Amino acid sequence: MPDSAGTRYDRTVFYISDGTGITAETFGNSLLTQFESMSLRQVRLPFVDSVDKAREARERIDRQALVDRHRPIVFSTLVDTSINDVVRQANCRFLDLFATFVEPLETEFGVRSTHTIGRSHTATNTQAYERRIAAINYSLAHDDGQLHADLEQADVILVGVSRSGKTPTSLYLAMQHGIKAANYPLIPDDFERRRLPDVLYKFKAKLFGLSIAPERLAVVRNERRPASRYASLENCRYEVAEAESMMRREGIEWLSSTTKSIEEIATTILQMLERRGS
Repeated sequence: MPDSAGTRYDRTVFYISDGTGITAETFGNSLLTQFESMSLRQVRLPFVDSVDKAREARERIDRQALVDRHRPIVFSTLVDTSINDVVRQANCRFLDLFATFVEPLETEFGVRSTHTIGRSHTATNTQAYERRIAAINYSLAHDDGQLHADLEQADVILVGVSRSGKTPTSLYLAMQHGIKAANYPLIPDDFERRRLPDVLYKFKAKLFGLSIAPERLAVVRNERRPASRYASLENCRYEVAEAESMMRREGIEWLSSTTKSIEEIATTILQMLERRGS
């Protein structure tokens, strides 16, 4: 059934939670990537933390079932059983993530879970929360080589050509893992000198490189500066070749971000940090 923009979907998927819904959506997306042929409309219903809100959610799901002529798929991380039972009555394929995983763990541990609403995204661990906030502030301040101070505090320093994915990777590492990540662009001046930015040599053990296919880089740069020398395929091929040559010459571990998600890139960096810390 097409939406208002004319996009046609095979089915609708709801992610429903008494919190942000991020856990349900993340888990659901991981499963749904196995069904690439399906075109899915995805809807998040967060903060369903009362019976009244549960009834509203159930009504919305039922309306969507009538429109689609297929029952929606519902991924739920609702904790309260009375709220969960209301939504479960909707005309849908209901997948209760907590019942699937929490109940077997209760049996295995021999204790009952807290069943606390919104537990997965609260700031109950103050130290970990403050570490993430500090890492975010650090990564923002040290984005794109704009601040040289305090580089000794960095857990990792990302290098690569402009628009190769350094900034989103830095922020993801900070937000999700509390990693202080700085990043520096490699620019034509560096390639002409055949050297990294001088400030980085003192922290070479912290460096990790990102590269990207020139064709993809040209597309990304053209979105920012259309028809410019900066975005031309010829220049992108030159910069990528020079950057990769420099990283090999300097012995910097690196990967191509072309076909990898931020999560995959971040996981590779975390593995590197674990190796270097051991």
